[in-house]
Amino acid sequence: MSVISRSALESSTLADLHEIASELGLDGFRRLRKGDLVAAIVERQGANGDEPDTVDDAAVATADVDAGADSDTDADEKPARRSRRGGRGRGRARDRDPGEIEVGAEEAEAPAAEAPAPSRGSGRERGERGGRERGGRGRDRDRDRDRDADRDSDSGDHGGSGSAEDRLVAGTVELLPNGSGFVRVSPPEPSDDDVYISGAQVRRCELVAGDEVSGPVRAPRRSERYPSLVRVDTINGRAADEVAEGTKYDDLTCGWATERIALDDADPTLKAIEWLTPFGRGSRVAVTGGARAGKTEALRRMSAALGAQKDLEVSVVLAGVRPEEIGDWKLGELQPVVELGLSTAPDAQAQAIERAVETGRRVAARGGHAVILIDTLEHIPAAHARRVLAAARNIIDGGSLTIVATVAAPLGGETTVIALDAGLAAAGRIPALDLPASGTLRAELLVGAKGAEAIAEARAAALAG
Repeated sequence: MSVISRSALESSTLADLHEIASELGLDGFRRLRKGDLVAAIVERQGANGDEPDTVDDAAVATADVDAGADSDTDADEKPARRSRRGGRGRGRARDRDPGEIEVGAEEAEAPAAEAPAPSRGSGRERGERGGRERGGRGRDRDRDRDRDADRDSDSGDHGGSGSAEDRLVAGTVELLPNGSGFVRVSPPEPSDDDVYISGAQVRRCELVAGDEVSGPVRAPRRSERYPSLVRVDTINGRAADEVAEGTKYDDLTCGWATERIALDDADPTLKAIEWLTPFGRGSRVAVTGGARAGKTEALRRMSAALGAQKDLEVSVVLAGVRPEEIGDWKLGELQPVVELGLSTAPDAQAQAIERAVETGRRVAARGGHAVILIDTLEHIPAAHARRVLAAARNIIDGGSLTIVATVAAPLGGETTVIALDAGLAAAGRIPALDLPASGTLRAELLVGAKGAEAIAEARAAALAG
């Protein structure tokens, strides 16, 4: 076998180096890195690394193929092409579809895999085989580079070049249950000119349903159905930065609920709740009781009374409920924003509930008054349930977020507990209110001192009876 120079060895592929090492009888060559393997081959040949007079045919073929593969590219493109050989880096993984990510992962693992020993043949045959393999990889890299160029030309999400922004839009925000939304240009009905808003933009700009927004739009990409809002420039006539840079919700000063929420209904259950377990704007309310105590029915009646009040933004969240109950809720005036049945995983329920609560927080931070009715918190982790209730508050000189949720037993931190008795409900004794187990903190702030005394006397009579 002819002596091969160090430079020729360094330009050869790892598979060719393995074949050369095998012919030279090197032990353990598959465990060596390329640099160490080149040094071992040079040492075994008895050369000092200088250019020899004769060069092996495989090295010549390898060098020729490498030169041909790179001849149509500029020198500054080569590092990027080499990085794609190992999966093209992690930075683009999030921009690719799942199929592309799998391909990249397979390419990244290929160099580390133990390749089978190549068949012996002449140096020219090995060079031609290596050329075909590298030619295939080169075509793959060219195809990937073209695909990336197409994607880069569409990168208008972060306020890119003006070419991606072909028009401006102004309209009203309509939010979806998953946290994203649309800009309705002719609200409330959808139209072909409506524009999609990502959930990230909704959260970043703290958008709520009904906000008037404007901003540039980009055309839909190949995998998208709707044009997308590139950025939000204005919110309700003000610069988006000014609106979003207010004090964080958790840092806003809050106080006890002082404005009672009137139910104004002749229903005996609602009348008992309103006067014996009152709650106000910013209250944290738990409707408790065992199975078949009537918690869901009480919440449904409450939703009808609250939905009629124009100054409240009321939303219903169903998580972990019976399928039949979802159907019952849909028959009412107030349609649920979240509908998750019994089979939904607890984590998915918790995430959906927290998204709805986040919308309510944004309403309260803007000075509005939101009420969220949740059926139920029973099936999500206790830590998530307490965090949901903790979001309710009455902001001083601001808005409020009231949360009313069904749960088997109090979680702690409630300002009002409405306890229902399954035995009374089964016996048909309506209202089935378990008054001794119910209660409101600082009830005098909602119903006055005399009202609080009347509640105490009723509780005492229930305990005595």
